[in-house]
Amino acid sequence: VQLQASGGGLVQPGGSMTLSCAASRFALDYYSIGWFRQAPGKEREGVSCFSFGDEKTYYADSVKGRFTISKDNAKNMVYLKMNSLKPEDTAVYHCATYTGCLDPNPTYWGQGTQVTVSS
Repeated sequence: VQLQASGGGLVQPGGSMTLSCAASRFALDYYSIGWFRQAPGKEREGVSCFSFGDEKTYYADSVKGRFTISKDNAKNMVYLKMNSLKPEDTAVYHCATYTGCLDPNPTYWGQGTQVTVSS
């Protein structure tokens, strides 16, 4: 399993950004797949997840209504569209597989991408 996140950078508060995750050596449509983030000195936080099987999506309360997860099984890609970004969204974002979206512990994850929200 290989996962590579990209698309991070610096954005002003209120701005938008889309992260991408390229998955390789496994088929996305057989896994629950999502994003978590980690900021310096803070606990890992699950951000969003796409559930295997029922295709339900889950969001942390802190991002609900602002972030949208999507995926393209044919391209083996996962995306995280982030709107109305806040300074507290600053973190390294990782895409990851999960045994299920209700499990807070990721199974596999790759190198993350830094998102910095600052004016």
